[in-house]
Amino acid sequence: QVQLVESGGGLVQAGGSLRLSCAASGRTFSRYAMGWFRQAPGKEREFVAAISRSGGNTYYEDSVKGRFTISRDNAKNTVYLQMNSLKPEDTAVYYCAADDGVVITTTPRRYDYWGQGTQVTVSS
Repeated sequence: QVQLVESGGGLVQAGGSLRLSCAASGRTFSRYAMGWFRQAPGKEREFVAAISRSGGNTYYEDSVKGRFTISRDNAKNTVYLQMNSLKPEDTAVYYCAADDGVVITTTPRRYDYWGQGTQVTVSS
């Protein structure tokens, strides 16, 4: 079992920045690829970014490329999502997730463990 706890969400004006953190506990953090997803009201959960077990590979959804950066610190059992140049359409609940697969994936059902989510609201 892996427990994931997100933090760092909040209210920010358009153009601002937030840094989300996801702290993991339980099994060895470094054996999991990690992903960030988001879900806006009335919409399906969508992929945002993912990072491989070592942190050497990353992948982003097109709308966040160049604005968001995913990173991890395996010594601290934590994955981060730095979000810059935020837009109102980035408003959503953001979730981190852990996947013990070998290849990073954008598919939510491939992820084995999920956090409870943190709200990000971007005002115009």
